[in-house]
Amino acid sequence: MSTKKSKKFNSFEGIVFSTNPDHVYEASEEEMQETPDNKHQDLRVQLDKKQRGGKAVTLITGFIGHPDDLAALGKMLKTKCGVGGTVKDGEILVQGDFRQKIIDILLKEGYKVKKIGG
Repeated sequence: MSTKKSKKFNSFEGIVFSTNPDHVYEASEEEMQETPDNKHQDLRVQLDKKQRGGKAVTLITGFIGHPDDLAALGKMLKTKCGVGGTVKDGEILVQGDFRQKIIDILLKEGYKVKKIGG
């Protein structure tokens, strides 16, 4: 088995090489979503135990914006709670039940927050 990592290539719509000297490579214009102000974000905070071996995580969903901003928010929440977690698929997972603490932090930062579930 090879342990080499696959190389990532720039996305030029499948074009690897062109013999046309006048060809201009145009990367597809992916619109990077700008992150709206905190007061325009509508975040949901809930406790989740599904498919986690019975372990509870606090799940924050509903963030709209650039993935780097989501990662920064996730890092800030994990740091203030003093626990681990992850940011993936547009969601922030914080290990443990920190719903109320996270809601308080987000409200202090100016986000609109709703608690989902019991």
